[in-house]
Amino acid sequence: MPKENSQRASVLQHVSQNVRRLRLLAHLSQSALAELSGVSRRMLVAIEAGEKNVSLSTLDRVAEALNVAFSDLIQAPGSPDPSRINEVAWTGTKAGSKAVLLSKATATREVELWEWTLEPGEQYHSQADAEGWSEQLYVIEGCLTLLIDDQALRFSAGEFYMYASNRPHAYRNEGEGILRFVRNVVI
Repeated sequence: MPKENSQRASVLQHVSQNVRRLRLLAHLSQSALAELSGVSRRMLVAIEAGEKNVSLSTLDRVAEALNVAFSDLIQAPGSPDPSRINEVAWTGTKAGSKAVLLSKATATREVELWEWTLEPGEQYHSQADAEGWSEQLYVIEGCLTLLIDDQALRFSAGEFYMYASNRPHAYRNEGEGILRFVRNVVI
């Protein structure tokens, strides 16, 4: 089985286990969840059995009916870091088409989406953000050096990181080429 297919299969297993576990925690039968979500009981039976490739919109409806986040349905059960998901949530009909939910954070006010470009040798220093703020970084091209808590953390293209930004931090391009990354500020 190709890697993307095996990733998708593991997500279907996670969805199967999580829907059943969360439904039972909510003291709901499959019929009651079907009524609350507008998803057929037959579909819920197939989802819980791990037999059905389910759409994102169907999972959204099930999550809403269970009063949980979409990410709670696809995350590996017992994950040690609940903010780090890194699971394929959708695959297309053509090879390489996919959507990966990398991480999640609780926002009280808003989330800002930033695209950053740093030339070689460039750096940006940031003061500490307010308590409760966090940042999510995803490197598109190059290698990002994140300076935080007297540490230099390095992330290459395709890697991501999430951290509490209530302390001074800096972004630096120590490489020879351009650095491009996406930054979400969660407020």
